[in-house]
Amino acid sequence: MAGRFEGTVVINRPVEEVFEYLAAGVNDRDFSPRVQEIVKKTDGPPGVGTIFVSTVKDAGMTTKREFEITEFEVPRKIRWAERSKNSITAKEGGYDLEPSGAGTKVTIFNVLEGHGIGKLIAPLALRAARKDAPAFAQRIKAAAER
Repeated sequence: MAGRFEGTVVINRPVEEVFEYLAAGVNDRDFSPRVQEIVKKTDGPPGVGTIFVSTVKDAGMTTKREFEITEFEVPRKIRWAERSKNSITAKEGGYDLEPSGAGTKVTIFNVLEGHGIGKLIAPLALRAARKDAPAFAQRIKAAAER
């Protein structure tokens, strides 16, 4: 069973700057405490087909994750899909950006899916992610405004 969580925030920066910051893909450590390391695996600027590999720590377990950008519409939309096979994966996720006054309204979402034993713990992970979503959006705001 898959489930979605999302968070929305207004960042006090122009949409082009916020898009560039988020599209870089390697800034996740700035706002996600679970990300220990993240690198871009493919050459060239970010776009459809770009792959990022990260090391994350969830519930005391460290795992490797691989994400591929599946949609890339400057400066409005970024979509990704997790290509790695962990007990819980982000089947799809993304950012939606739109101008909001002098700033940018950003909505982040992920659709979490359990595999194997992850099917049993996915509801707990989803509940925790939904509970943290507003704070997660605020961490993105704080990082993007630095």
